Amino acid sequence: MTARVTLEFCEVLVYDNYMVVTVNAGENIDMRYHNQLVDVADTYFDQRPFVYITHRINSYSVDPSVYQETSKLANLAGFCVVSKNYMAKSTAKIEKLFLNKPFEIFDTLEEAKEWAKTVTA
Repeated sequence: MTARVTLEFCEVLVYDNYMVVTVNAGENIDMRYHNQLVDVADTYFDQRPFVYITHRINSYSVDPSVYQETSKLANLAGFCVVSKNYMAKSTAKIEKLFLNKPFEIFDTLEEAKEWAKTVTA
């Protein structure tokens, strides 16, 4: 791990080619929070390709318009959701429709990390 960043709504673990984000329960990810996450990505990846891994151990919502902006990140190589929860996976399948980047859903962080390596290679 390169860095641990704690924001008011989440914790971000930054690695060489991906970041793992765990959002606090009950949050609504809107453009304000999106911009804070983009700042973290810009700080640690600076035009290098990376994967955004969201570790959905808590229940929260995402404003779909966020995905339109996320799709514009030139160095975002992929996005994935990690959860064993049926509802979280179902929601992720809908979110996938709004993002114009490779998007996968995994049961474990290890699967997501392995996928991140292949997408950023």
